[in-house]
Amino acid sequence: MRFELLALYGGPDQVMTVTSGLASVLGLLLLFWNKVVGIFFKMVRMFRRSDAPATPKTSKDAPKKNLYSRVRSLRRKVIVIGLDGLEPSIVEAMLGRGELPHLAKIRGSGSYTRLKTTYPAQTPVAWSSFVTGTNPGGHGIFDFISRDPVTYLPDVALTRFERPKSMLAQARVVNRRQGVPLWQPLSKAGIPSTILRCPCTFPPEELLGRMLAGVGVPDLRGSQSKGTFYTQDRTVAAEDGEQLVFLDSGTGSELTTRVVGPRNPRTSPAVDTFCEVRVQVDQAAGKLVIHTGGSPSRIEVPEKGWSEWVRFKFKFSLLQSITGIARFYVRQIEPHLEFYVSAVNFDPAAPMFPVSAPPDYAKELSDKIGPFSTLGMAEDHNGLNNGRLDESAYLQHCDLVLGERERTMRFELDRFSEGLFFMLFDTPDRVQHMLWRFRDREHPGFEPDLSPELATRIEEHYRRCDALLSPVLEKVDETTLLIVLSDHGFGTFRRAFDTNTWLWKNQLLALKDGCKPGVTPGEGFAGVDWSKTYAYAVGLGGIYLNFERRESGGILEEGTEAERVRRAIQTGLADFPDLQTQRPVIRSVSRREELYSGAFVANSPDLLVNFHRGFRVSWQSAVGGFSHCMLEDNMRRWSGDHIVDPESVPGILFMNRAPQPHQRQDQARIIDLAPTILHYLGVAVPESMEGASLL
Repeated sequence: MRFELLALYGGPDQVMTVTSGLASVLGLLLLFWNKVVGIFFKMVRMFRRSDAPATPKTSKDAPKKNLYSRVRSLRRKVIVIGLDGLEPSIVEAMLGRGELPHLAKIRGSGSYTRLKTTYPAQTPVAWSSFVTGTNPGGHGIFDFISRDPVTYLPDVALTRFERPKSMLAQARVVNRRQGVPLWQPLSKAGIPSTILRCPCTFPPEELLGRMLAGVGVPDLRGSQSKGTFYTQDRTVAAEDGEQLVFLDSGTGSELTTRVVGPRNPRTSPAVDTFCEVRVQVDQAAGKLVIHTGGSPSRIEVPEKGWSEWVRFKFKFSLLQSITGIARFYVRQIEPHLEFYVSAVNFDPAAPMFPVSAPPDYAKELSDKIGPFSTLGMAEDHNGLNNGRLDESAYLQHCDLVLGERERTMRFELDRFSEGLFFMLFDTPDRVQHMLWRFRDREHPGFEPDLSPELATRIEEHYRRCDALLSPVLEKVDETTLLIVLSDHGFGTFRRAFDTNTWLWKNQLLALKDGCKPGVTPGEGFAGVDWSKTYAYAVGLGGIYLNFERRESGGILEEGTEAERVRRAIQTGLADFPDLQTQRPVIRSVSRREELYSGAFVANSPDLLVNFHRGFRVSWQSAVGGFSHCMLEDNMRRWSGDHIVDPESVPGILFMNRAPQPHQRQDQARIIDLAPTILHYLGVAVPESMEGASLL
């Protein structure tokens, strides 16, 4: 049986639909037993921790603090603010114009440098190296997308879902990130950590302190962002990674439709659950009145506006249900009604799978600051990519997400007094992905009419990020190490290169008789003849060799022939020319042994393509497919990117401390930050960490 993996990352932080043979979405096959067993264990935990201190919350296995570590942790603390994707050239120019006063203040009291990122320069890869202090070979995250060597299909690289082994067991979500994250040695030393929205922390692990998961948390349907578009226009077709619902075209004052929830595995075949909603157009007031069937039961949403969060209950049976939250956006009321519903998020007050540690921390936070998005990639870039939202609606949504993160940060900063505080704001990454074309006149998607209004929105967002540091600086005292960083930089994405089509044209990938790239029916690699294929591409720059005993249809053995294939790819792709623009596409191709070391190198691609700025792997190759041509313009709204040669997209690093004289600050690496934090807090750095303290 085939199951959908909805909304997989198909570009740097972009989402596409692919298929795979994973277990059903989020292990819902035995949801009933999950609930029953979950309630039982929750009751057990309540009794076990009845005499535990209320703050900070700890897992039952967390070590007791000894007096020495307690005094040490009270003496020093570390605050880390991540601003995902901030580009050094923009930051430096704005600093020169005096537009980022809080970052300037940190630089004035300490230091600033560009920060060496990971190979590849991707959010989950880089932040995993940040927390473990290792190259990707030490933590096992090499991409958003991996592949199944048995089926050759793309696979989710961040998590996997396991069916329960017995009727009384719970379905499990497993985090594929390995290594020793820095909060583990801190917990063992009795020093608490507050970790908010760090990628690759789903499901959250036990620690001394609190954790709220980030990138990697799916929506209630198991995708990374699957919204629903509602329209009375019957000529509309569904786009990638969305659901389409047609509304009645009658002129009556009230229409009935439904919000789609997760699939019900108890039915055969499985069917979608839903909540019925009634909508009423108030043309005079220019708004939509929605009777949600949830909480709140009635909302009013203005045209071109977003609603508050609505909590829905999706029923699987008389005794089984699950809740989720979503927002409405009213696109237009006339000449026909159209509105959009965001991906249904896990309800932080009652998530299907834990999104926090301790498990009830998300509910506590929701009670204090209100409902908030739990989705790993919360900003609705899919809605904008598909044209269901315009840039104004998208930026409104980004502001809503950023506001939630700011409230979370302020709430936790108010009670932070010791140990490590980490907060990631990833909205700047999403804003740049979707708006870069307005600042690049050479981009094929540049729109002269919209550009005057939107050309400076990225700089405006940088100023907003700088303002977020005001309450952080108020919390800093002489015992505090403050670190502000981005995981990678950013640039334009003008042209897409189809790696699989290049491999086919160079006789390294074979298609079955009659098949042609980009025109053959079927998904992904359906037309590939594996008995004659030496290499194939899946992911955002990775190439795999078709090895015997590793791939199910492998034909290569390690040795002379495999070396011939590697050299053919490296020499053939290096400085490959784009005849249309007269620019080189690819700077180099790296072998994995040149980049990675550690226990998980075997899981990495065999080769990594390092693109020049302006180019990136095609949307089709990223998910194991083909384009109709080798190079084409990127006409999507997703117009900025960072999946290029990592040397050309470093991140930023601000600290309120100057590095020691023996440390060359201009060589700071993202893997150096975990050892720096542990060293500052007086905790021994684990041997697995490769980085060195900058202090």
